Amino acid sequence: MARIETLSHLEELRQAILAKRDPNKPCIAICAGAGCRACASEEVIAAFRDEIKKQALETAVDIKETGCPGFCEKGPLVFIYPEGVCYVQVEPKDVPEIVSQTVRGNRVVDRLLYTDPFTSEKSVHEQEIPFYNKQLRLLIGNNSKIDAKNIDDYIALGGYSALAKVLSQMTPEQVIETVKRSGLRGRGGGGFPTGIKWESCRNAPGEIKYAIVNASESSPGSYKDRALLEGNPHSVLEGLIIGAYAIGSHEGYVYVRQDYPFALENVRIAIKQAQEYGLLGRNILGSGFDFNVKVHRGGGAFICGESTAVMAALEGKVAEPRAKHIHAAIRGLWDRPTNLDNVETWVNVPLIINNGADWYASIGTEGSKGTKIFSLAGKINNTGLVEVPMGITLKEIIYDIGGGIPRGKKFKAVQTGGLSGGCIPEGFLHLPVDFDELTKVGSMMG
Repeated sequence: MARIETLSHLEELRQAILAKRDPNKPCIAICAGAGCRACASEEVIAAFRDEIKKQALETAVDIKETGCPGFCEKGPLVFIYPEGVCYVQVEPKDVPEIVSQTVRGNRVVDRLLYTDPFTSEKSVHEQEIPFYNKQLRLLIGNNSKIDAKNIDDYIALGGYSALAKVLSQMTPEQVIETVKRSGLRGRGGGGFPTGIKWESCRNAPGEIKYAIVNASESSPGSYKDRALLEGNPHSVLEGLIIGAYAIGSHEGYVYVRQDYPFALENVRIAIKQAQEYGLLGRNILGSGFDFNVKVHRGGGAFICGESTAVMAALEGKVAEPRAKHIHAAIRGLWDRPTNLDNVETWVNVPLIINNGADWYASIGTEGSKGTKIFSLAGKINNTGLVEVPMGITLKEIIYDIGGGIPRGKKFKAVQTGGLSGGCIPEGFLHLPVDFDELTKVGSMMG
């Protein structure tokens, strides 16, 4: 890879990548996220490679291993671009028919389409599926379009343009002010305003400061951060680098729980590629800003969902939380000013920089801006990841997107916020989902 030395070079590279790609060339995108892998998607991928070779289509068709598109209940998922045909629960034996009928013949294989269990209607395209059409997929929408191990895929879709904008046009104070005006709140349980936290860290005395990504979501059934880190690790890194620039940090960490092997692998590859392109390391994009990132594989402690416990683990100590009166922004990792956010929080940052604080603040409710990713798990028809605008009701998530309770059984309660949250009964299904409303009924976002 040629090192990107200047801001203009990044745009030249993006245009060169796009010039080499034919937007009309068939592309078979197969989910390689952990959920679909558990349903044998690796065998499906191998079957596609064999079939494409068998039909002598190696130069005519691309095969892409992608991240999780969210609809885990119906995996393995396969998308045929540019038409955008979506096939569900694909098995290796289905592959020859898909290649012959859809890739070569531009005909849909009806039996592999999603079928609505209530209306029996079939959906050809992703956005026609009820699971997707009430979502606003700003953060995970590219998971089904890029190969997480190929930085060029991310750059082709505008990746690292927010970083270029920050380093060329904005001071650290302007970045912080933009994040503050956007209304972004940390996507953990507390929902503390991100910009204020960054500002406190920047203003803290000390030359050495740290920026940390916490990818150790501890709540049982939650896997949104894993899916983001597996499927689009460069979006996490871009947000982290921007945040580091804002607070004045030159060293960062990505803390990943030990049972996320694919997330670990992909983020390590992403860091190496970003370093080779000059998007990490010394003098990033010729701006004079230096930033390096290390990956730390966690030991699996549940408590490492808590920020100060993560810092203790990074220091090689027992992962135990500290007293809350000691603020990490003042005395965090190795008693240095530290900013820690979870994966989902960091991924919001490039969107805010590229689209503006006002755009972001227009999504959601008065006190909770943007979208939120939820892991739908348990007794529900459509398990998976959903990304919705803040303020959507529990009923819309559970019934319109989640498909309701299996076998028409009665809804009893929903737990939000993991073990630290609460169980919300049927009488509150009308509740708008945002930080403040969930707190009022004794639960939390999480």
